[in-house]
Amino acid sequence: MSTLAAEEKVAPRSLLRHRPIGNTASQPGISTTKRSSNVTAATQIIKPRASRMQSGSGENIAEWKYTPTGEKRTPVPGLQSQERGRTTQAYSISYTHKTLARRNALRTMHPLLYLGGGMLVTLVLWIALSAISGWFTTTFDDFRYGRPRTFQTDAWVGHNEQTGVPSHFIALNLNGHIEIIEIPGGDASHMRVYIGPQLYGTNAELSPVTLTFADVNGDHKLDMIVNFQGSHIVYINDQGGFRPALPSEHAQVEGTVHHLG
Repeated sequence: MSTLAAEEKVAPRSLLRHRPIGNTASQPGISTTKRSSNVTAATQIIKPRASRMQSGSGENIAEWKYTPTGEKRTPVPGLQSQERGRTTQAYSISYTHKTLARRNALRTMHPLLYLGGGMLVTLVLWIALSAISGWFTTTFDDFRYGRPRTFQTDAWVGHNEQTGVPSHFIALNLNGHIEIIEIPGGDASHMRVYIGPQLYGTNAELSPVTLTFADVNGDHKLDMIVNFQGSHIVYINDQGGFRPALPSEHAQVEGTVHHLG
């Protein structure tokens, strides 16, 4: 019986295995089972913080803070800024590499490529300027000569001008064909028509025809010079009208026209 009484005073094994936490051991009336459950709950709350310091490459990895179960874990703000900085730096390095690659590609281009590009640009500019110049010239001639191209002038050529009225001349480019109309002394009843050459080429019907008068053979009479497309034809004033210059007169006529400019 004495042996049984001594064994009843030995503390339970649960109290020897777990040490009380906080003031739980000093509180009377708390059973051993309840204290064991409190110790287990406290052990579950204290958990190691999930963190990774460095990887094998030496780069810092975002450190995660522990939060209660069921809530989202958020990275440390300072480490987030570091990661964003590393991302921006990587993008900047990539952009720099691409820029250097483009520059190296341009440096390795053959010089003939630049020459060909310059010639192509020059050709395009020349075509554009030619088109603009042609449009401007045609528009200016439309305002000045109209359509069909018409030129009018008065000259004292000695044809039926006794009344003191000069002869009136009209030069036409009618569908690429030159026609000169003379109204001697302003009298339409004595009107004459001189047929000129046929014009050829692109937009020949838009070439203006002009008239100038000068004494080209030295007979003191004004002869008629028809100008068109950078060329001219001389009509000699003879017997109250105009006639084309004869082959024997060409040398003298051309010399005089060249001298007059």
